[in-house]
Amino acid sequence: MKKTVIIIAALWANFSLYAQNRIDSVLLSIEENNTTLKALRETAGAQKLENRTGIYLSAPEAGINYLWGKPGDIGKRTDISVKQTFDIPTITGMKSRLADGRNNLLDWQYKAGRMDILLEAKLYCIDLVYYNALKRELDLRRQHAEIIAEGYKARLDRGDVNQLEYNKVQLNLSTVQGEISRVEVERKALLSQLKSLNGDKEIVLDDSQYTPSQLPPDFEGWYGQAEQKNPELAYVKQEVEVSKKQVSLSKAMGLPAFSAGYMSEKVIGQQYQGITLGISIPLWENKNRVKQAKAAVRAAGSREMDSKQQFYSRLRTLYDRAGGLKELADGYRRSLATVNNTHLLKKALDAGEISLLDYIVEIGLYYTTVNQVLEAERDYRKAFAELSAVEL
Repeated sequence: MKKTVIIIAALWANFSLYAQNRIDSVLLSIEENNTTLKALRETAGAQKLENRTGIYLSAPEAGINYLWGKPGDIGKRTDISVKQTFDIPTITGMKSRLADGRNNLLDWQYKAGRMDILLEAKLYCIDLVYYNALKRELDLRRQHAEIIAEGYKARLDRGDVNQLEYNKVQLNLSTVQGEISRVEVERKALLSQLKSLNGDKEIVLDDSQYTPSQLPPDFEGWYGQAEQKNPELAYVKQEVEVSKKQVSLSKAMGLPAFSAGYMSEKVIGQQYQGITLGISIPLWENKNRVKQAKAAVRAAGSREMDSKQQFYSRLRTLYDRAGGLKELADGYRRSLATVNNTHLLKKALDAGEISLLDYIVEIGLYYTTVNQVLEAERDYRKAFAELSAVEL
């Protein structure tokens, strides 16, 4: 019995140690095998090529005219022309810079999707570690319950206890076994979720301990760094920059386009050749384009402000919640260390100083506290994982 108590105490004392490396390995595997991330990468690649399409000069234009004269004695005429059109947005690189900005948006969009998927996977891993720890704890309780059940079966055979007392022991054992079955169902469901995220490849994670983690002591100082790393905020910030580039491009599209080329005209006994110059003035086709681009800048700026406010509020809430959960978990552990009477209860039961019902009630209080420790630790880890998702 003393050995069992020591194992139980060691379980909760070491609960917050050394599973992170295994979780990190799971996340690396999911990043490599996740089909959604693969689709996002390929979609981003295709869209980047699309953004780089149409940013170059239009194709040069070549023409030839072969004309028959009438009457026939005036001969034939041959015209040859080659012409290239130049527009200011293209030759100044505006279109290329806008395409680069849009491609940066795609990069940030992918990083945001990656962060969401890895956070989802990490939360599943945290739950799985919790259920692994709970399963180990329940296995110890089952062993304990089986020892008591065997002892009461022997006492029942000797006539020291009645059938009612023995039934209570069996009910206690059945309760533990039922809880183990429930935990196994939850574990299998989590492993199935992780397998799905891992491209339908099996995940193995049997750890029942976490690595130590500390909340940042100063939220405001830490938030400044988190804000810089957050891909969603980087996306809306980049969106503002792209919108501003679009305004510049829309203005430039209202400027004239030029063309230059070579032309040759040949008739009997005569030939003319030289350069040609042209200009195209866009009078109507760009109407309202600049106004629309400026409106898009204002809309993007509003989204950026809203995203920053929402991000700050969410992280502030998560930070406060994680701090409260950590204090709760620490408090439970301290209580468990100071009021562990399991060995005294077993001695009292064996000596007949307390009834079986009293023993079950008292040991149940201890088990409830152990469960609360595990739950509080899990909830803290999940809150901390969401808080630090930008580090994924």
